[in-house]
This record gives sequence, structure tokens and C-alpha cells, in this order.
Amino acid sequence: PGLLRASSPALEQRLRGLALVRPGFVSRGEQEELLRELEPLLRRRPYQFDHWDGAICGYRETERWHWGAVGQAVLGRVAAAFPPEHPPQPLVHVLDLHPRGHVRPHVDSVKFCGCTIAGVSLLSPSVMRLVSCQAPGQWLELLLEPGSLYILRGAARYDFTHEILPEEASFFGAQPVPRGRRVAIICRNAPSG
Repeated sequence: PGLLRASSPALEQRLRGLALVRPGFVSRGEQEELLRELEPLLRRRPYQFDHWDGAICGYRETERWHWGAVGQAVLGRVAAAFPPEHPPQPLVHVLDLHPRGHVRPHVDSVKFCGCTIAGVSLLSPSVMRLVSCQAPGQWLELLLEPGSLYILRGAARYDFTHEILPEEASFFGAQPVPRGRRVAIICRNAPSG
């Protein structure tokens, strides 16, 4: 409650359990430790303001196989968001968005991602908007506070685009959500077949 907004009660009901936010998923201490582990890797990369498929603006990224004790513990908890028969892949995507960066509307390719996406948000609050691919007037917004976990599965993952709103559009209803630098630790499971 208070972390989701939908264009209609029917849409909110349809996506219940398929698009969700778990606030306070990682503690402040865990957030600090994760950032301490990631900063040396991220600092070596410049922010880019274009992307090979146009989906991201103002970002730097890396992928990680190996994590310290805190990272392993957090990722172990994230794994519970995935179906047991389709666990998360061991290679974890880390996306660092510049304060002026954003993620444009897209649906993750079925070539690279299976039925579930789960991400831990660090540093800055942001708004994720999902929009129906078939009926663009149907949307759901998720308020992602630092330390929260978002999960997209099933129809929310396949039938809706998702995006992180840029600073000038970063509102949750009438409430502005000031954007700063945002780091996301994103887990995906393998494509089917």
C-alpha cells in the first residue's frame, strides 16, 4: 500500500503479485556494504548517454559473478522471488544511473531473460512505470525507495513495458520524487527453452 498506483482498480488487481515492491528489503548497513563493494568497479567506467538498443540514457553498468558475504546474503534473499524451477542466473547485472539518467520504456528480450526480473534499489528513490503494450492507457507505477526490492513476473514482465522516469517526470501521483544517482542490482532467470 502506498507504493503502487494503477490506472484502474481492475489493472491493479490483474497485476497483483506480478508487479510488486518490498520496502526495506536491505538494511542501511547492507546498502552501504553493497555500494562499498561496487564503487571501485563502477568508478572505472564513464557514464554513457547512449545505449546499443536505445533503452538507457546516462548510465554505467557491470556484471558480477562473485560477491562478498553481504552481497551473497542479499542475493540469497532475492532468489526467493524466483520460481524454484527457474532460479536467478548467477551473473548479476549492476546498473548505475546518473542523476540525469533514465531507463526508457522497454520489454526485456526473451532471448536474455526468463519469466522473472527482481532488482534491489540503492541510493536514490525513483519511479518505475509499467505501460500495457496492448492498451497504452493502462499503467502501473511503483515507488522504489532505497533499499527496496521490485519484482516483475508473468504478465507484468511480458505484456508491459517498464521504465525508470527521468528527473523532470519523476512524480508519484502529485508527489515529486527527486532523483539522484541510482544503483540497481538486477537479477533475471534464464529464458525458457
